[in-house]
Amino acid sequence: MHPLHHAASHPTKAACIIAETGETLSYDALDRASNRGAHLLRALGLRRGDVVATMLDNESAIFEIAWAAQRSGVYLTSISTRLTAADTAYIVADSGARLLIVSDRLIPLAREALQSLSSAPSPSPVIAYATSAAADGFASWRLGCGEQPDTPIADESPGTDMLYSSGTTGRPKGVKPPLPEGALDASTPLLEMGRALYGMDGDTVYLSTSPLYHAAPLRWAITVQRLGGTVVVMTKFDAEQALRFIEDYRITHSTWVPTHFIRLLKLPDAIRARYDHRSLKAVIHAAAPCPVPVKQAMIQWWGPIIHEYYSGTETCGITALSSEEWLRKPGSVGRAVLGVARIVGEDGRELPVGQTGDVYFADGPKFEYHKDPAKTAKAHNDRGWATLGDIGHLDEDGYLFLTDRRNFMIISGGVNIYPQEIENLLVTHPKVADVAVVGEPDDEMGERVVAVVQPAPDASPNAALAQELSDFARAALGGVKTPRRFDFRSELPREATGKLLKARLIAEYRGQRPA
Repeated sequence: MHPLHHAASHPTKAACIIAETGETLSYDALDRASNRGAHLLRALGLRRGDVVATMLDNESAIFEIAWAAQRSGVYLTSISTRLTAADTAYIVADSGARLLIVSDRLIPLAREALQSLSSAPSPSPVIAYATSAAADGFASWRLGCGEQPDTPIADESPGTDMLYSSGTTGRPKGVKPPLPEGALDASTPLLEMGRALYGMDGDTVYLSTSPLYHAAPLRWAITVQRLGGTVVVMTKFDAEQALRFIEDYRITHSTWVPTHFIRLLKLPDAIRARYDHRSLKAVIHAAAPCPVPVKQAMIQWWGPIIHEYYSGTETCGITALSSEEWLRKPGSVGRAVLGVARIVGEDGRELPVGQTGDVYFADGPKFEYHKDPAKTAKAHNDRGWATLGDIGHLDEDGYLFLTDRRNFMIISGGVNIYPQEIENLLVTHPKVADVAVVGEPDDEMGERVVAVVQPAPDASPNAALAQELSDFARAALGGVKTPRRFDFRSELPREATGKLLKARLIAEYRGQRPA
C-alpha cells in the first residue's frame, strides 16, 4: 500500500488534518507534492542512499517531504525541534545530510547550526531550505517544489528513515537500517502489525499526539497513510484538547505514552466525562512501561481497547499485548511479535524463565549505529542478538516484564535498586504531578536514592509533603527502596513526547557534565 494508490482511488480524501485549525492535505495533493519534492531532490543532486535532514514542527509539510524522500530512495533524518544549535549541527554532520529543511520559525536556530558547520575543518556542503519562507541562505521548499513536475521521477526506489535515538548517555545515535529493495508499495512490519493487532485500515482516523520528529509518531502516521487512513495531528499535546479532538474528529486509533495517560487521569472528573470517546477502537501506548494503577484506570475508563508494545528506534524486536492479556499479566509489555525475546545474564548465557537479566532479541531486523561500529558491536552479543539496554524477565508463557534500563540502576549498599518501580508508585500519589528517581553518590552506601518531584498544582513543596511521600513509599516498597531525599522542582526535563530526559538528572546528581 502507498499514498499513490489512494490518490488514484480517493483523491479528495484527507491524508492529514491539523487538529487545531482543520487545515487538510488530501491524498491527491500529498501525491503531487511528494512527486514534486522527489524531482527537487534529484535537481539538488541527491541520489539513492543520500540523507535529507528535517527539523519541523507538526505541520503537513512533514508528510510531503517524508513521502518525497521515500519515493526517491533516500534516508530521512528527522531532528528534534527542541535541540540546541550545537546538537543540531552534530546530527546534520554525523548523518552526512546533503540537505536540511526546517520550519520557518526555526531558521535562526538552523542558521546558527550551519554556521558552526561551515567554520569547521573540511565542512560538508549542506543545502538549506525552509518550508515556506525564503530567507538569507534558505530557499523556500514550497516555491522550489512548485517549479517541478507533479509526475513520478524516472528512477523511483524506496527510501527509509535514519533516526537518532536519544539513548541514555552520550551523544544521540543514528540508527541506520538497510535501504529497502523492491517496490515503493511493499508492505512493512509496522503495517502488518497495525492491521493484525489494531484493526487499522483505510477507515482509520488516527490521532497523533506527539511530535512527529520522534520515531514512533512518525512511523505510525506514515503507516496510517500507507493504509489510506486519515492522520489528525496535534501541534502540541494538551490533555483536554486530546479528548475534544477524539470527539470532534471521531478518532478510531491513537498512540500515547504513559505520561499522557497520567495527565488525562488527573483531569477533573467533570472534564473527563464531558467528551465522547466511543469512536475509539484501539488506543496504543509505548515509549515506557505504564504504571499498573494508571493502566488499570485507563482500561476502566475507555474499556479493553488499550494496547501496549515495547520496542525502540532500532526496531530490533517488538513485543505487544492487548488489554485482555495485560489484565491476566499486569505489568507485562507482551510477547514478541517481531524477533524472539531472550534474557541474558552477565556471563552472556541465556537465563531461564523468571530470572532477571538483559533483554535481547534474536532473529529481528538488522540495524547499525551510523559511523559507530563500537556501539553497534556493544548492542549485539556473540550470537547476533540485539539489545535496547533494558533489564527484565520472561514468564512461563513468554511474556516480557521490564525492570528498568541498565544505565538507570542504583546500587546502594550493594543492593540493586530500580528507579522505575519507585517512580511508578510515587506518580500515583495525588499530590505528585511528575517524578524521577536517581542515584546520588554517598560515601557510606555508594549511592543513595533521591526522588525529584514536580508537585501537583494544589500541593505545597515543603518538608511535610516530603515526609508524606516518604511514608507512602515506605508502606508500599519498604525501607531500602524509599528515597532518602525528596527534591521539588516546578518541572522535570521531558521531551515533548513525554519521555523523561533522565540522563540530564543523573549527570546532575552525579556531578557530571550533562551529555
